[in-house]
Amino acid sequence: MWPTLLSLLSLGFCVSLTIWAAVGAYDKPSLFAWPSPVVPLGQTVTLRCHSRSPLKRFRLFKRHGTSLPELQGYHVNNFTLRAVTREHAGSYTCSGGYRSPHSDPLQIVVTGVFTKPSISAHPGPLMQEGRNVTLRCHSPLLFDKFILHQENSTGHFHTRGETFTCGHAAADFFIGPMTSETAGTYKCYGSLSHSPSEWSAPSDPMDIIITGLSTKPSLSAQGGPVMKSGESVTLLCSSKRAFHQFHLLREGKNLGRLLAGGRDPRGAVQAAFPLGPGTPAHSGVYRCYGSFNHSPYKWSDSSDPLLLSVTQSTTSTCPSTMDPHTTEEAQVPQGHSSQLHLLLRLSLAFIYTSILLAVLLCHWSSNNHSHLTVMDGAPREDRTVNSEDSPAEDVIYAHLNHRTLSGRLFTPSPLSPMHLSADPSIYEEFDVNQDHAEH
Repeated sequence: MWPTLLSLLSLGFCVSLTIWAAVGAYDKPSLFAWPSPVVPLGQTVTLRCHSRSPLKRFRLFKRHGTSLPELQGYHVNNFTLRAVTREHAGSYTCSGGYRSPHSDPLQIVVTGVFTKPSISAHPGPLMQEGRNVTLRCHSPLLFDKFILHQENSTGHFHTRGETFTCGHAAADFFIGPMTSETAGTYKCYGSLSHSPSEWSAPSDPMDIIITGLSTKPSLSAQGGPVMKSGESVTLLCSSKRAFHQFHLLREGKNLGRLLAGGRDPRGAVQAAFPLGPGTPAHSGVYRCYGSFNHSPYKWSDSSDPLLLSVTQSTTSTCPSTMDPHTTEEAQVPQGHSSQLHLLLRLSLAFIYTSILLAVLLCHWSSNNHSHLTVMDGAPREDRTVNSEDSPAEDVIYAHLNHRTLSGRLFTPSPLSPMHLSADPSIYEEFDVNQDHAEH
């Protein structure tokens, strides 16, 4: 009886193993990529084939691509692709046995094949909860498609969206309303239709932050908001709420974050942001925010704005003539400087010409006036003086003939007063040359 029982047990065990192997052989495996199916050029990625069957060896296949040496033969469920190149980009499947079905295809994307695009946020990267934000990817290259990826808390990326550009160099992604899930770090990539598994390098990261979730901190400048160039600049951000870290922004640009490192005299936690020796470039409007470690993309409300003013040193009031950079001329571009010199020269020439014309006009007017008073040339005809003319209107004519005597220019002596003749129709005529010859 015992031999029969043992024979039956052995037969049942073999049948169960056969059934289990048959079921496992046709079990569809799954294929995953670690750490991510998006792999930069030269990096390493591991493909893991998982199945519920008892098989210990799997085979990896690359579809519609080059046959790679590391894919030949049977391996354990881990396949490591080292120093990834463009040839590694494509679709992969794995199989758990000769008669096992293939897994669903897994797309391995190789990035860094093209130059990176740019990403920008509109109206800005800091948004209140419930508001919408638009992320724009743009590039001088005419990519067929832009892909937006969001980094989650574990550091892995997942695709947020894809937009076909239709021949344009930019694509917009609408994100919102803002929640804890939509806040995070975003990057975008570009690709071409003839190589969909080859992407550009990622854009610079863009952090989308939700603000207004906590009470605002306060911001102040050590030593006051107005200081001279060269003085040390330190901004203090403090709050009664125990934030883990503070963030400092200057006119929307994030200058970094600091852990809360102490308390002020009132007991509030604070962080000191040293900006170094002050220069006029430090002047501007500053704000700070607070956040907690468990929610790095959730910030407090903004502090009141702080207007920092750093003025130039007043040790020297007169610019040095030896340093061309201290003159106003050095601050004018070279092209504008030559135009300014030309305008100055034209202005001076116009002024000099105007003065010369005025002098000539005055001289011409004076000559005309003297010509009416002193007549040069032959004796005039008799002029009848009306008795009705007033004495002030009487005109005295004098015939002056200037000649040179003994090679010298003769300067006539002042004339003696002339007396009108009793006959009002006769005027007296004097010949200076004749009078001089008689003497």
